[in-house]
Amino acid sequence: MHDHLTLLRPDDWHLHLRDGEALRAVLPHTARQFARAVVMPNLKPPVTTTALAAEYRQRILAARPAGSDFEPLMTLYLTDRTSPEEIDRACDSGFVIGCKLYPAGATTHSDAGVTDISRIDAVLARMAERNLPLQIHGEVTADEIDVFDREREFIERTLRPLAARHAGLRVIFEHITTAAAVEFVQSAREGIAATITPQHLLYNRNEMFRGGIRPHFYCLPVLKTEPDRQALLEAATSGHRRFFLGTDSAPHERHTKEAACGCAGIYSAHAALELYAEAFERMGRLDRLEAFASLNGPDFYRLPRNTTTVTLRRTNWQVPQAYAFGSGTVVPMRAGETLSWQLVES
Repeated sequence: MHDHLTLLRPDDWHLHLRDGEALRAVLPHTARQFARAVVMPNLKPPVTTTALAAEYRQRILAARPAGSDFEPLMTLYLTDRTSPEEIDRACDSGFVIGCKLYPAGATTHSDAGVTDISRIDAVLARMAERNLPLQIHGEVTADEIDVFDREREFIERTLRPLAARHAGLRVIFEHITTAAAVEFVQSAREGIAATITPQHLLYNRNEMFRGGIRPHFYCLPVLKTEPDRQALLEAATSGHRRFFLGTDSAPHERHTKEAACGCAGIYSAHAALELYAEAFERMGRLDRLEAFASLNGPDFYRLPRNTTTVTLRRTNWQVPQAYAFGSGTVVPMRAGETLSWQLVES
């Protein structure tokens, strides 16, 4: 049994940082672990243009802890009105790394998202032409579809036809949650990959209802069945180059989670690597964590791998019950519980 685990410094390929005081509160958690992170654009209002992305990027850089070299990788929020010309501006910027597809109404601040994929066909064609990846929240939003079936339905209704229609488009199927998604990614054409969160590796949907409604385990896409979780674990720990780390860490103030209509999102940035290490260790595959966390993501995005390292130490520590977050607090994943790995401060 190893007491230390050293990895090439990883990146987070799916992260919510919010803005303002909230950004300044949560960014240090990510910056101490990750060299880079793909920052989601679903602010309010959303980051729909390269100019807005440039402004947001500057606010993130200004919020970095002293001495940090953390690099935000920016994304644009696609809408029905996004133009091919905006894709050109994004590609020419040097700091926009992809565009995010939110089906309208699928998750937090997605109301301005795409209502019909056919409306952005010219945009997707330009993205393929310019080699700009598409990051997808893969759920249908039709009322008649059960919430637990939305990802599987999205694969058949939208994702499979999209991947065939735009054969040169690189696609990241974000925060996958089902065995169906694993099978799709493994069998898809070249240029299709997926991110997987710590919560979907460690928990199934029973956790939302254990002893009562547990709002801090509510995220979108929601946790799924135990067979789905096992399929995700197998994929993440397999070493397969199409699967990589994306926390989807999504902070919300405590009172907006513990509410009659609570927000979707789990905050994991405080202990992301420790949580992934726990999942990999349970599978007896700690030796494959580096590929998932540090190699597969940059390889897919065609970016250089990081050259510095981070070290996890086997030691028990207790996660705080809450962290400061703007004018309130955010309840982290595993609040008040003990973790058995801890990042060694450099």
